[in-house]
Amino acid sequence: MEHWTKPVVGVLGGLGPAATVTFLDLLVRLTEADKDQDHVDAVVLQHSSVPDRTQAILHGAPSPGPVLARDAQLLEQMGVDFVVLPCNSAHAFIDEIAEGLSVDVLSIVGLSAGQAVETAASRADDPGPHTIGVFATEGTIAAQTYEKAVRERGARAWIPPGDMQADITTIIYDQVKGGRPVDVELLTRLVDRALAEGCDAVLFGCTELSIVYAEVEDLSERWEVVDSLETLAVATIERAGRHVRVWD
Repeated sequence: MEHWTKPVVGVLGGLGPAATVTFLDLLVRLTEADKDQDHVDAVVLQHSSVPDRTQAILHGAPSPGPVLARDAQLLEQMGVDFVVLPCNSAHAFIDEIAEGLSVDVLSIVGLSAGQAVETAASRADDPGPHTIGVFATEGTIAAQTYEKAVRERGARAWIPPGDMQADITTIIYDQVKGGRPVDVELLTRLVDRALAEGCDAVLFGCTELSIVYAEVEDLSERWEVVDSLETLAVATIERAGRHVRVWD
């Protein structure tokens, strides 16, 4: 990739397809740029047929790990300088994906957990430990992906009770992945309920929820909501040596 501006990011995409499109849109919108050449160079694998992450975690269905590991190796062979995985559920397989690579894989989970804890601490009146509400797929919840990451950063993870998780799952799978209208009012009520239950911040730890976040101003303007896909996009821009746009 001698004619590309370094560093080049490799994107393990398709998990889901719309989330990858949103991630790429965020890379463009959040980069401080006056011309095409100011933007991030990227190679994107939109591999939508990768086995479902949640089904693998919950029900022992075929694992996406070997497929994603091969895709990551392909990106490295193409000459990318680092890899990003815009999917939270797939993080359960991150060790398998990263094994054998000589390039880094940015962790959407580690970055987002850190951002959520930092956001909560910046606004809370008490010194903590603070509580982060985790909105994610049932697979991510079952794997305790964010529970571990948040705990490692000195905070507590609040996991929605069954009725709330059922609503979150409906929004993720039946509405966003299903290409149907999203019940934004329901999602807003779920955020409010988490805050009322004592959460200092709410983390959208599923990139399907990130699609809604990117499209609904009433959500994206709430400081209490931290979005994982936006967090990964900002980190990608910085790692690629570009500048993040600062809004007036």
